[in-house]
Amino acid sequence: MKDYRQQFWLGVRDLLPLVSGAAPFGMIVGATGISLGMSPEMVMGMTALFFAGSAQLAAYSLIQDNAPFVIILATAMVINLRFSIYSATFAPLLGPLPKRYRFTLAYMLSDQTYGLCSMPEQMQKNTAERIWYLAGATLALYVTWMISVLLGIVLGAGIPPGWSLEFTIPLAFLAMLVTTITSRLLFMVAIISGSCAVLFQQLPFNTGFIVAVVAGVSAGLLLPGLLKKGASSDE
Repeated sequence: MKDYRQQFWLGVRDLLPLVSGAAPFGMIVGATGISLGMSPEMVMGMTALFFAGSAQLAAYSLIQDNAPFVIILATAMVINLRFSIYSATFAPLLGPLPKRYRFTLAYMLSDQTYGLCSMPEQMQKNTAERIWYLAGATLALYVTWMISVLLGIVLGAGIPPGWSLEFTIPLAFLAMLVTTITSRLLFMVAIISGSCAVLFQQLPFNTGFIVAVVAGVSAGLLLPGLLKKGASSDE
């Protein structure tokens, strides 16, 4: 049991450097919700339900536009499609666990914890060590996220209504985009998705955003094969 506890605290320790990126984003989520006229209870309720900052910011934008619930739900699901890939990766690990543990760990899965727990050195550990490490990393990020959103709510409540924070939504997404473009393929996907977002921005209830996401995902699936064929033909 001692070794497993060490894995738990190792997960917490490895997650801590990522707090510098998650905490400011959480504060933006909290402050923006308050600036849009939501109650602190509503913002924290959405945070606990979503545990997905990008989907929550997109929902804010749609709520501001009085979009139908179906559109808000569809947008959040499209944004979070990546979690189906994460889930497939961890299904063999979490599948045998009792439901109360399996559902809890699956709910707290995030981009950061997926990145940490899918590294080769973690995949080589035994099942129990991987589960305890995952538990430490996910719990550390969850607590950090909830506290940062709460801090954002406190700060947002003190900001005059005239200081509209709606502009932080596109800025937050832009910051996430810039940090994820690390290759020519990702750059091309970003160009295609961004172009579709501009072309279809007049669609009602921001459904052009969904079109852009679908276009980006399709490009991500098709472009690697096309690029390989192009490289082969040049040889």
